Amino acid sequence: GAGPDHPTPRWFPEARYLKALQETKASAALVPPGFSERVPGALALVAVENPTLAFSAVIQFFGPAPREAVWGVHPTAVVAASAVFDPAKVSVGPCAIVSDGAVIGDGTILHAGVFVGIGARLGAGCLLHANSVVKDYCVLGNRVTIHSGAVIGTDGFGYELVDGRHKKIEQVGIVQIDDDVEIGSCTTIDRARFGRTWIGEGSKIDNLVQIGHNVVIGRHCILCAQTGISGSTKLGDYVVMGGQVGVAGHLKIGSQVTFLAKSGVAKDYPEAGAYTGD
Repeated sequence: GAGPDHPTPRWFPEARYLKALQETKASAALVPPGFSERVPGALALVAVENPTLAFSAVIQFFGPAPREAVWGVHPTAVVAASAVFDPAKVSVGPCAIVSDGAVIGDGTILHAGVFVGIGARLGAGCLLHANSVVKDYCVLGNRVTIHSGAVIGTDGFGYELVDGRHKKIEQVGIVQIDDDVEIGSCTTIDRARFGRTWIGEGSKIDNLVQIGHNVVIGRHCILCAQTGISGSTKLGDYVVMGGQVGVAGHLKIGSQVTFLAKSGVAKDYPEAGAYTGD
């Protein structure tokens, strides 16, 4: 239920679909409790707590079967002798690479071309789509999904100007991703300079998101496409950022804060609420 730790779900009946509902040739429709709009007499209305979630279950039942995992290591994969996993319970796809000392939990699937770096640790039931990357020493919890082209643990962006030239500052930390996180295609999450960049349990990150070094993302956050978060900023739980939100570094964003699309965030926002602009 709703509360400080479980805020009210962010779905509402979509009024813009009412006209289509009144004209539909479907035999049944899923509606929220208390729905009272007039619809054609032949249309059966099924009241459910969350129509969008319920329809997803319908699709899963009637839609195509999910892709089945082929357990074991594909002959073209390159797996270091010191990697630790049970090949009967892990799927390593064509041309995937698993480096020295990597540890992979049972039920994890690596699709074609996935790269797992030295000493990386992947929990149970993870799914890494084709050509995604988990770099050295990064840590994934259980049931983490990473989509194609995403890079976990690329270097943080740190330079100092010395004698007119930009000198690279080494980034020796890791990225930690907790249970049930999903990360979209071509998203990049930088490793920390020291310590960890940390993505909290249940957070969902869209495509083309950039997360800088030492950023902390709380639990069950939503970060939409082309959002960028600069280094060392910390987000609370249930934070939502619309598309193309830009966040400066070393800020503190409280729990249940929402930034609407294209917002520029240049100061702390400790109080829950919805904000827009800059």
